[in-house]
Amino acid sequence: MKKILLFLVLMIASTSCSLDKDNHDTDTYTYSSLPIESYELPDTFTLGETYEIKLKYQKPTACHLYQGIYYDKNLNTRTIAIQAAVKDNEQCTQEVPPLSEVSFNFVVSNTGSYIFKFYKGKVDGENVFEEVEIQVVE
Repeated sequence: MKKILLFLVLMIASTSCSLDKDNHDTDTYTYSSLPIESYELPDTFTLGETYEIKLKYQKPTACHLYQGIYYDKNLNTRTIAIQAAVKDNEQCTQEVPPLSEVSFNFVVSNTGSYIFKFYKGKVDGENVFEEVEIQVVE
């Protein structure tokens, strides 16, 4: 009985995988960081509170797909950008879509202040950030 069950599992597993080149799983994508056009932050934070931080960004084309928020923390510094992907070799109009908006929740867990570094793009090959410092009140 075990041999029959093992045989059936192997048959199902071998037929469920396709090496067909037309399979959409073989699509390749190019990933990039998109600049943050604007953001909404409070003037101060209160220790222990949670705040919704809203970000607006511009997709270069309608083919760019939102992949998430790049969020890096180092002590009380937060570096933030928008992650996007576009399918390689996809024909896309150059029509620029309207601004998109996303948000995330930020929990204030430290005293002092937080520095947010919002990605603004590249200038002469160098990443440019807009820094905002928010004080934490108790």
